[in-house]
Amino acid sequence: MKKKVFFTLLLSLFIGGVTYSQTKTVTLDYFFNHEFRKNSKGEMERFHYMWEDTAQSGYSKLGAVFTQNGFVLKTLETAPTKNNLKGTSVYLIVDPDTDKETANPNYIQSEHIKAIAEWVKKGGVLVVMANDTLNVEFEHLNHLTETFGMHLNGDSKSKVYNDKYEMAAFFIPQNDPIFTTSKKVYLKEVSSLSLSKTAKPILVHQTEKYVVGASAKVGKGMVVVIGDPWFYNEYLNGRLGYKNGWDNNKAADDFTKWLFKESK
Repeated sequence: MKKKVFFTLLLSLFIGGVTYSQTKTVTLDYFFNHEFRKNSKGEMERFHYMWEDTAQSGYSKLGAVFTQNGFVLKTLETAPTKNNLKGTSVYLIVDPDTDKETANPNYIQSEHIKAIAEWVKKGGVLVVMANDTLNVEFEHLNHLTETFGMHLNGDSKSKVYNDKYEMAAFFIPQNDPIFTTSKKVYLKEVSSLSLSKTAKPILVHQTEKYVVGASAKVGKGMVVVIGDPWFYNEYLNGRLGYKNGWDNNKAADDFTKWLFKESK
């Protein structure tokens, strides 16, 4: 009888753990990144780094990776606040608009930074994925990232000419605590980072030694900044193919599993 009760207790704990893990939510910003283009019918449509965008420009494949690793996908069409960030484990901001991309861009303001910082301190994980010079709004974005010790330099490194993809190869060191299965990844035309406070590098170019990814523990939460949109459909092995050792798919899997482990 005791064995039966013990087994039932273990089973309930296991089921409870699975149920809890499946409730973690990753929320993708649709407010600071808010781009439109004309479709084949001449109609204006949203695109670029969206869960629903299945073209090369989208995050549909990354969304699938998040989902298979225990996350529920969500979007935030409005500015982040204390209330609308509730229930979000990971808040993902990608490539905030410049005035060349959007007629009336939504810039990151002090009240947004305050709301995000408070949410992070309570256990949230903020992930910022930027871009290289001229392709992202750096001034206001840096007001956010510098709060946590990470400055986007606004340069353009890891350039590729004539589809010579090897020019943009980053090699992951052995026993990396985040990218445990990926060894060779592709990041093209990135912004490097300068670090301060408690920020630490998580992705460094193997020969030039510039930092392209970093993280910082903040209160009960964490902030991650990467100087590239990185995991959009085109380069989640889509355009790279599966030859020559590219591990962008594996890197996305490693990264989302790490975020799941680190998020509350």
